[in-house]
Amino acid sequence: MQLTKLKHTDSPNFFLMAGPCAIEGRDMALRIAEQIVTITDKLRIPYIFKGSYRKANRTKANSFTGIGDELALSILAEVGRTFDIPTVTDIHESEEAAMAAEAVDVLQIPAFLCRQTELLEAAAKTGKAVNIKKGQFLSGESMGFAAEKVKSVNPDATVILTDRGNSFGYGDLVVDYRNIPAMQQFGVPVVMDCTHSLQQPNQSSGVTGGKPALIATISKAAIAVGADGLFIETHPVPAEAKSDGANMLPLDQLQGLLERLVRVRESIL
Repeated sequence: MQLTKLKHTDSPNFFLMAGPCAIEGRDMALRIAEQIVTITDKLRIPYIFKGSYRKANRTKANSFTGIGDELALSILAEVGRTFDIPTVTDIHESEEAAMAAEAVDVLQIPAFLCRQTELLEAAAKTGKAVNIKKGQFLSGESMGFAAEKVKSVNPDATVILTDRGNSFGYGDLVVDYRNIPAMQQFGVPVVMDCTHSLQQPNQSSGVTGGKPALIATISKAAIAVGADGLFIETHPVPAEAKSDGANMLPLDQLQGLLERLVRVRESIL
């Protein structure tokens, strides 16, 4: 995968997209990035910092959506400059693409929006890499059309496809690992989202639940199947996170998990 500032690309390891669900503030973002950079440099894992500058898809009207677009994007840009690493954030409407592209290296298309043609085309026009989350309602095979929409506008675009589970009834998700090789057939890197795939949406409380105890299980299985990368949201204290704390990995558990995953990767090569 060709991506400016991506380190350790000569390593046989999977790459990692990781960070907080949302940018909650400058100090926290820099602290999380510093810790993950230290870990990934030690393990020679190519790393992309993840943080949403705005959370547009919330269950309740009074849910946290962000600290302000300009401030959050400026923090993402600072993380990239400070640690010389690529960054990724999600966009929700076509007009956001150019604005976000000024601050980050990868534009992410949320799963619910992966069929939105104008949004995909707008992301492609920026020239940035595009990470498309697979909709919870789609098969891996159908994601070829989403990739085609980006490539039709920018044939040289770097496209990444990410699985985040499939709807299983009204309030749960299940991971079908067949989707990983199914999406790899399109010749693009395929990522397993190991945290959102453990969400339990549509709770009566209006707050999405999750099963973070299974993050290691989902991660190990994804590497064993041959995923090119992993997506993991992490936070120093998930219970205090302003968004998606119920399915995030505590930051102090990340190094141990990655060390185990590197060994799994080594065993299958």
